[in-house]
Amino acid sequence: MSTVNETKINQLLNLQPAGVVLTSAWLSEHGYSYDLLRKYVKNNWLSSIGRGAHIRHGDSVGYLGGIYALQSQLGLSVHPAAKTALALLGKSHYLELAPKRVQLFSTRNEKLPAWYKKYDWPIKWSCKYTDFLPPDLGLVNYESRNFEVKVSNPARAIMECLYLAPKSQPLLEVYELMEGLNNLRPKTVQELLENCTSVKVKRLFLYMADKARHSWLPLINLDKVDLGKGKRSIVSDGTYISDYQLVVPKELEGLS
Repeated sequence: MSTVNETKINQLLNLQPAGVVLTSAWLSEHGYSYDLLRKYVKNNWLSSIGRGAHIRHGDSVGYLGGIYALQSQLGLSVHPAAKTALALLGKSHYLELAPKRVQLFSTRNEKLPAWYKKYDWPIKWSCKYTDFLPPDLGLVNYESRNFEVKVSNPARAIMECLYLAPKSQPLLEVYELMEGLNNLRPKTVQELLENCTSVKVKRLFLYMADKARHSWLPLINLDKVDLGKGKRSIVSDGTYISDYQLVVPKELEGLS
C-alpha cells in the first residue's frame, strides 16, 4: 500500500476510538471511497462486519461499540434502556449479575441498519420501537472503555421497564428496582412524567414510588401530569388501587 494510503488510514484510525464500528456513511463523509476501503480490507487494516460497516482489523467490538456508531455516526436515537441502562449505571446489581440479553429502545419510525441486526454480537439483544417518551429526554452519557454512548438515566429507565411490563418485564422485579431509586431528581421525574404519553406507565410509576415511600415523590406537581381517566387493569385478576385507578397483581400490592 502506498505511503499516501497508509497516512490516510492512520488519520482515519485516529478519528475514532478503538472498539467501535466505522460506518460506510461516516467514512464516505470523511473522504474514504468504496475502492479505498476495499484496499484497506485487502491489506488487513479494516475488516467488514456487514454491508455498510467496518471495524479495525483484529479489534474486539461489543454491542456498545455498535451503539456508538449508530448514535454518533448515523444520528440514530437507539440507546441502552430499561433494566440494561440501570445495570450499566449500577442500579440493578443485586438482581442480575450476568444479564443474558440487553434491551434497547428506539423511536417508532427508526430502523436499525442490517449490519447491526445481523452481526453476531457477544450478547443477545432486543429493541423496542416506541414514541412514548421524547427520544432526547432523560439520557446520560455512559463511558465504555474509551468512548461514550447515551443511555437512559434511572428515571427514564424505570419508565421503560414499566412500558415493557407485565408482558416482557415482571412487575415485581420493576418494583424491586424502584425501591432502590431513592435519590431521583424531582425536576427530572417531573419533566419525564409531563412528556410521557403512556397513562399506564405514569400511574404505575407513581404507584410504585408511593409504595416505596420515596422522599422525592411529594415534590412532583401532579397537576401538570395527565393521568387520563377511568380504570386501568394491568392484570385481569388483581387488587384495585383506588388512588391510581389501577388493578395490579395481588402479590405486588401485598409487598410491604
